[in-house]
Amino acid sequence: MPFGITAQGLETIHHKGNDKIVLKRLGEVIKQYEIDTIAIGMPYMMDGGSSDRVEITKGFIHKLRCKFNQVKVIEIDERLTTVAAHKTMNFLEVNKHKKRDIVDTISAVYILEMYLNKQKNEA
Repeated sequence: MPFGITAQGLETIHHKGNDKIVLKRLGEVIKQYEIDTIAIGMPYMMDGGSSDRVEITKGFIHKLRCKFNQVKVIEIDERLTTVAAHKTMNFLEVNKHKKRDIVDTISAVYILEMYLNKQKNEA
């Protein structure tokens, strides 16, 4: 990618369904890294349709936009990112017990890469 920009997993925020925990930690990360854009995966079904998870994600995006109105929030279609993450872990021969811990991080990296590639192609 130009300028040496790479997509990396920073951390997984364990929240047990509590958005306040996620928003608090995101606020810290946004400030620390001077983030101006958040790319968030939309969990559409394979046929492109919505599910309960899509509606939950849209609700969370609304919270993000309200709390961090100075930050742009971009929705990225995340279909097949988990499949790609599992293929990557299989290729790297990741221990099956560790896969559960890192699948979300790898999927998030794929979502960020999709966003960066989209930006590059639009430039």
